Amino acid sequence: MSTKRQLAQQLAVVAGFESPSAELEQYPTPPELAAHLIHVADLQGDVEDRTVVDLGTGTGMLALGAALRGPRRVVGVDVDRAALTTAQTNERRVGTAAEIGWVQADATRAPLAIEDATVVMNPPFGAQDGNEHADRAFLETASEIAAVSYSIHNEDSDEFVEAFAADNGGEVTHAFRAELDIERQFEFHDADSEALDAEVFRIEWS
Repeated sequence: MSTKRQLAQQLAVVAGFESPSAELEQYPTPPELAAHLIHVADLQGDVEDRTVVDLGTGTGMLALGAALRGPRRVVGVDVDRAALTTAQTNERRVGTAAEIGWVQADATRAPLAIEDATVVMNPPFGAQDGNEHADRAFLETASEIAAVSYSIHNEDSDEFVEAFAADNGGEVTHAFRAELDIERQFEFHDADSEALDAEVFRIEWS
């Protein structure tokens, strides 16, 4: 198994969005955070020889991280065709050996005949007007197809995530703080970069 640092170095070649959508909250997942999430998942036995589904995969960062840790297969789901095209290019850059299927679909209504998957995701936080609680719909999909999920949320989301899990047959077993380094990519951004506090949750679903 590669170390977490080595995994982050492998993911450093993953390209981000060429034309990111503010409505879809398309922010790239930093390779260090992706490597940390996947490394923790792998240590818990949730990656190797498992089916891993990346909901809202974007350009494939989490899916590719999982693909480097010996899964049975990986599925990346995103509504944006251009992002998936970049994800396929990133797959060749990273040079993964695992089978990866890229599916163009709404991750909140994903047409997946999969059960007992490991879901990994960095869903939209719902920061845009009219998009509040956008991460709830992603959790709903996870509750339907996953045995376990790992998801990144805005800071102070613990009460919401724990309550949602409890109401949908799940239990938060692990939680840890994280940081999202966001580069300026939209006109409403005031700074060239900003570090956003976030939280990652592991949920077991029954």
